[in-house]
Amino acid sequence: MLAALSEFDGQPAALAQQLRALVPDGDSVAAAVAEILADVRSGGERAVRHHTRLHDTRGADPKPLRVTRSELAQARAELDPEVAAGIELAITNVGQVARAALHADRRVDFGGHSVTVRETPVHRAAVYVPGGRAPYPSTVVMGVATARAAGVQTVAVCSPPGPDGDLNPAILAACELAGADEVYRMGGAQGVAALAYGTEQIEPVDVIVGPGNLYVQEAKRQLSGIVGIDSFAGPSDMLAIVDPQYPLEPLALDLLAQAEHGAGTIVVAVCPDAALLDALAERLAAEPLATDAVCRLVHAPTYELALAIAEAFAPEHLELLGPLAEQLAPRITRSGCVFIGTGTAFGDYVAGSNHTLPTGGAARFASTLGPHHFRRVFTEVRIEQPRALAQAAAPLARAEGFEYHARSMEARIGENQS
Repeated sequence: MLAALSEFDGQPAALAQQLRALVPDGDSVAAAVAEILADVRSGGERAVRHHTRLHDTRGADPKPLRVTRSELAQARAELDPEVAAGIELAITNVGQVARAALHADRRVDFGGHSVTVRETPVHRAAVYVPGGRAPYPSTVVMGVATARAAGVQTVAVCSPPGPDGDLNPAILAACELAGADEVYRMGGAQGVAALAYGTEQIEPVDVIVGPGNLYVQEAKRQLSGIVGIDSFAGPSDMLAIVDPQYPLEPLALDLLAQAEHGAGTIVVAVCPDAALLDALAERLAAEPLATDAVCRLVHAPTYELALAIAEAFAPEHLELLGPLAEQLAPRITRSGCVFIGTGTAFGDYVAGSNHTLPTGGAARFASTLGPHHFRRVFTEVRIEQPRALAQAAAPLARAEGFEYHARSMEARIGENQS
């Protein structure tokens, strides 16, 4: 991974835009994704298998689409006990944090009427688990444990099979440990399409969450009018604001760790000390890590400018490293997750925070995966004394030209109602 210096001209928004332009976005695959979605919608599982052979198994026939319960149980039985322990700790911690974000019904009483804000879970949800460079049993946990905490009735998992036509055993074991109801050997835009539209043996889901490559995230975006999605959780990005006194080695390892995610990933370090950035560039250059990730080092003369750069970049992961950088924490408003004095890798696994986060600058408006992505909010209205409300609203309805709206409300006023 080559770490290059990005010049900062004092315009944080312009620098953030330049950094984002270093990696491709969803527009670059939009047309190809649209073709795959249309193919699956019309061709069902035939199309899913075709695109799986084309994009995932390198021409080999994939195994049956749905994984059986016995296959899941076998994978769990054969899992390394230390890996199982890590998965179980992650399930516990992620579930505990997710449950903390749940809300009970809230009633607003106006005297003559009340409005109750209610939340209910969706019936069916799907978790996309990336394949490709490496298996991600941790992503199974992030999605399934959160959906379970939200109260979802049925949770499905899909992941692209490898050249042998099957899923990695660690993914299958994680599905069993986390309590997934359905597991499918399919990925890419075709997997997302199958879950959204349904196929011969897959019932459509209400929500699809999870990270993935540009094809996966663009498919989620294009299908967001058909199913709910979490956010654009594509190739990873991280920005670190670093105090010059912070040790070099853990900082370098944090950048290298995120760079392991490969093509489309961008990692950025911002520091007011040019000497530290020079030392960091030398340290990264000495690491034999083969990755297509992009790394940029930015010299910001002050912490105020470093904060402005971070807010403009809206990173998926933001690290504040060292006492002076950590003081910025209360002022952060745009980040998927903030790591104060520690590394992002903890959040990828067992800290309890969720690692499915908005990427590509979407942290300006999108949130980390949580139970709210699996729950609908709606209101329940009860009106015992309608007179005052009808008298206030009927003229407004008539001003909008809706006579029957006005008469509908007025019809609720009884002779004896005050």
